[in-house]
Amino acid sequence: MAAVCRGERSMATDKNPNLDSSKEDESIKQKRQRKRNRKTKKLLLLAPQQATEEAAEDAAVAAEEEDGKSTKSAERDAKKKNLKRGREDNDNKIEGEVEEEEKEEVEEEEIKKKVKNRGAGTGIMSSEAFSSLPISENTMKAIKEMNFEYMTQIQARAIPPLLEGEDVLGAARTGSGKTLAFLIPAAELLCHIQFTPRNGTGVVVICPTRELAIQTHAVAKDLLKHHSQTLGLVIGGAARRGEAERIVKGVNLLVATPGRLLDHLQNTKGFIFKNLKCLMIDEADRILEANFEEEMKQIIKILPKTRQTALFSATQTKKVEDLARLSFQKTPVYIDVDDGRKRVTNEGLQQGYCVIDSAKRFILLYSFLKKNLTKKVMVFFSSCNSVKFHSELLKYIQIECFDIHGKQKQQKRTSTFFDFCKAEKGILLCTDVAARGLDIPSVDWIVQYDPPDEPKEYIHRVGRTARGEGAKGNALLFLIPEELKFLSYLKAAKVPVKEYEFNNKKLANVQSRLEELVSNNYYLNKSAKDAYRSYLLAYNSHSMKDIFNVHRLDLQTVAASFCFSSPPKVNLNIDSNASKFRKKKQKVQETRNGFSERNPYGRKSEDDVRQFVRY
Repeated sequence: MAAVCRGERSMATDKNPNLDSSKEDESIKQKRQRKRNRKTKKLLLLAPQQATEEAAEDAAVAAEEEDGKSTKSAERDAKKKNLKRGREDNDNKIEGEVEEEEKEEVEEEEIKKKVKNRGAGTGIMSSEAFSSLPISENTMKAIKEMNFEYMTQIQARAIPPLLEGEDVLGAARTGSGKTLAFLIPAAELLCHIQFTPRNGTGVVVICPTRELAIQTHAVAKDLLKHHSQTLGLVIGGAARRGEAERIVKGVNLLVATPGRLLDHLQNTKGFIFKNLKCLMIDEADRILEANFEEEMKQIIKILPKTRQTALFSATQTKKVEDLARLSFQKTPVYIDVDDGRKRVTNEGLQQGYCVIDSAKRFILLYSFLKKNLTKKVMVFFSSCNSVKFHSELLKYIQIECFDIHGKQKQQKRTSTFFDFCKAEKGILLCTDVAARGLDIPSVDWIVQYDPPDEPKEYIHRVGRTARGEGAKGNALLFLIPEELKFLSYLKAAKVPVKEYEFNNKKLANVQSRLEELVSNNYYLNKSAKDAYRSYLLAYNSHSMKDIFNVHRLDLQTVAASFCFSSPPKVNLNIDSNASKFRKKKQKVQETRNGFSERNPYGRKSEDDVRQFVRY
């Protein structure tokens, strides 16, 4: 039994090693399989897009060793996940392509908008360079020497159509570069057709004032520096004979004022204008305001009809539209760079007003000028006599100043204008003759001592400062309490002004001494009387009678502003409204021949020398 038991145990011990080894093999295989499964799952779930070919082969081998069903299900799961991720990648790719297409569409729209509104930029400047224009090397060289690189908005939008031969009606605020906008195409036109002196005049530029014509001529001279074409200037007040001689010799580009141009067109023999190619009208609204409407009609009638025409203006009025209809032979390209702007004055301009009694107006002006002797200041008056008197008075009290007005000789006006332009500081007293187009550099203050006739004139006055991109300036408007309603008109015209307050205690106490000075000096006294009279007549001629009513003025305080202790006796010939009504009524009551109760003898003819005695 024991032997049998030992035999059985030995047999049992003989069998166990084989069983253990097989179990070990199975457990090793299972571990390896689990490891491979984990590796496969990790590759499939975490980074299918980064799996290498070797990892894929390992996964395939592991899948083969697995049960067939598990292999197929794993492959299906992997394919599903890959498809899902592939769809996500495709969706992201499609979204990216859509975004790129949208960006391209936006860029195309911006390009179209830029082409349509060429010249769009910040302020008055545009993003267009002069080098982008199809112009000659000589013109481009002159522009570079003038230190211009980029065009203003009016230049960028007006020059291309003018170069193509289109008629242009342009509107842009003062200081926006209108002069070069029409001079560059004019120079290119003469250069392209090779105009010579024997061909006569090819381009005429008309300016409203002598000073603006002189300035335009100076710019044209710089622009034509490298061209062979000739240049001329004809203005009122200059020697007519010398102008006529130059015209007969041949002036290709002629800058002129309306009156003198018409004179030469009608009376200068040998003036060749039959070859005229282009007519440029600058500051058209100002030309019409200066009563040159009839002269302009005659000029346009005399000049050849087959020509290019450009008309530029800071403001568009009904008269300007009428002149445009008369001037243009075809529909013009209309350019308005100020359309939609919140303000019509220059960006860097600080504008204000002060309310002051009439009696203290000159004292405030004197105190202001004394404080700003180191600045460049322009002071506007309503009449020539007022400029003359205040200039003389300021010089008497040791404040040096320049003065420009219509009663001066042309040579004096021209020299004064250029002297003030060159000066780094100084005071210029002037009438509205200097309110249009003139480009006077670095003006710090515009003072409107006498109020303008209307908001449009205010805009042109303050346009003498803050000219050009980034320039700064200040404007001050003097108002008496009766004139405050004018501010509502300025607001309606998009002119922002704020009130400046002055301390009356800080004003110079010199009124009594000024009155004594004027009363004791015969010439100064006479000048003051003329200025006082002219001020009242100018005030009476204001178009805005609801604000500037001469009959509401306190003449005692007005006289004090001209350094009189009491109103001087002057002949005004200003009728009250009641007087005007009575005269109108009397005129209606009179018969055709002038017979009436007031005049029983009727209207007397010029040839009738008989004398009648009334009883």
